[in-house]
Amino acid sequence: MRPLNDEETKVVFTKLAEYIGSNIKFLIDRNDEPYVFRLIKDSVYYLSEELAKLATNIAKDKLVQYISPSFPFISLTFSLGICIGKFTKSGRFRLHITSLDILAKFAKHKVWVKPTGEQTFVYGNHVVKAHVGRVTENIPQYAGVIVFSMNDTPLGFGRAAKGTLALKDLDPTAIVFFNQSDIGEYLRVEDE
Repeated sequence: MRPLNDEETKVVFTKLAEYIGSNIKFLIDRNDEPYVFRLIKDSVYYLSEELAKLATNIAKDKLVQYISPSFPFISLTFSLGICIGKFTKSGRFRLHITSLDILAKFAKHKVWVKPTGEQTFVYGNHVVKAHVGRVTENIPQYAGVIVFSMNDTPLGFGRAAKGTLALKDLDPTAIVFFNQSDIGEYLRVEDE
């Protein structure tokens, strides 16, 4: 476990800024206690500074994954804080669904889907215009958006296929928001 270097920090903050904008300062300058970003293998975690100091006493291989000697088919993963995302082999940063709570709390652009569209979104499909309940104003095309149910439960995140102004002229079956990650992912990729 180590702190992010300058280049990694820039890549992570750029990706987070696509979804939460200038609210990224609230992740760093917290009132309760200082939080930090740490890299374990290729994954970036967001955790309290005190927990990061305590974790330095734990071996890295025990920190990330533990395989029981008596039950080798059971693999337990221990992690610190919240996994924000992972660096790909090409050096790009990809957000994980585990970061949804943070993204939803500080989201810049939001979309709420009707109950009829929740299930299709959670199954990994994009959001069509007929399923949109409401949206925040002035969402530009390809901006990062957080998708909520009508009762404000975060369902996932993605990108705007069209800007807010273009929504009213679209066909009801037109895709308006691309699905990048949703809470149904937990079940769909359970075997990985």
